[in-house]
Amino acid sequence: MQYKIAVSGSAIDNCTRGAFKKAYEVGRQIALHGAVLVTGATIGIPEWSTRGAKAAGGISIGLSPAVSKQAHVNTYKLPTKNMDLIIYTGFDYSGRNMLMTRASDAIITICGRIGTLNEFTTAFEDKRVIGVLTGTGGIEEDIPEILKSAKRGSKRIIFDSDPKILVEKVIKLIKINDKQKSMKWTEAF
Repeated sequence: MQYKIAVSGSAIDNCTRGAFKKAYEVGRQIALHGAVLVTGATIGIPEWSTRGAKAAGGISIGLSPAVSKQAHVNTYKLPTKNMDLIIYTGFDYSGRNMLMTRASDAIITICGRIGTLNEFTTAFEDKRVIGVLTGTGGIEEDIPEILKSAKRGSKRIIFDSDPKILVEKVIKLIKINDKQKSMKWTEAF
């Protein structure tokens, strides 16, 4: 079974210089590791990660906030390129965010604004593996302070500024979590 890794990040360019290039590399690394890229089917960081995944021959799935392709393109003004499958959730952004994080084994946060923070906290509460690509700006810069204020720890959160190393660490942690879950399940019987 292939792991599904979501990339969450800003749809607008409020990021540091080079963040889109790093998002591209994250998507490429996800594909090179045989995982499936999941995004919110939007522009900016998610779109750049889909470009990277497709350049490496990977699979890219987008979860749209829209109810249909027509609404996705005309109402939300979102792209359809570089995605192998778009699921039209009809749940607007907040509902789409929850579905995206729950459909994924891990989430990688790059730059971002409030929607990215929403995806981060949903993944955190759902005990997903989370990778944070540091040095990309936006809400990413505030996450350490948010975690400190929340007093909930950061056991399943990986911080790194290198896309390749971050993806490798995220996949390694997914495998460790899967093994632990499997052992708990086996012990129950």
